[in-house]
Amino acid sequence: MIEDVKAYANERNLERGYTFMSMDYDLFMQEILKTARAEIEAAGYEQLRTPEAVEEAIARPGTTLVMVNSVCGCAGGIARPAAAQCVHYDKRPDHLVTVFAGQDKEATAAARYHFGEDHLPSSPSFVLLKDGQVVAEVGRYEIEGHDPMSVVTNLQANFEEYCDEL
Repeated sequence: MIEDVKAYANERNLERGYTFMSMDYDLFMQEILKTARAEIEAAGYEQLRTPEAVEEAIARPGTTLVMVNSVCGCAGGIARPAAAQCVHYDKRPDHLVTVFAGQDKEATAAARYHFGEDHLPSSPSFVLLKDGQVVAEVGRYEIEGHDPMSVVTNLQANFEEYCDEL
């Protein structure tokens, strides 16, 4: 009987600990999301949170850089800093927008639909469009394991080729 009571108490404590940990984890994740969204907005990117917003953005004339954001380490440590830095260049896209993979799922799916069948869905990533057509991409494989400045250089090479001087 005593063993059963001890087992029950241990089980209940584990359940309670998991519940508290789960609540802490949810709060932690919300803070990460808030920070990730604020970083990209501060860099001048417009958040597209609905498929309708994506459609409007892609229909704009000129060049549009779409940053597919995420909460992974390479997004926070490489892609978002590169997104902020790459726009400090003589030639740059007319429009800067972002969708958040795993968070704004319908908006991300709408963007990826426009990226075409050859596009490998990855996050983080960058897609440069000109008058609604994909002209260049920087996929996760070109971000993960690289330093932010190499991503900036890659993006700016695309700007040099496809964007006008502002």
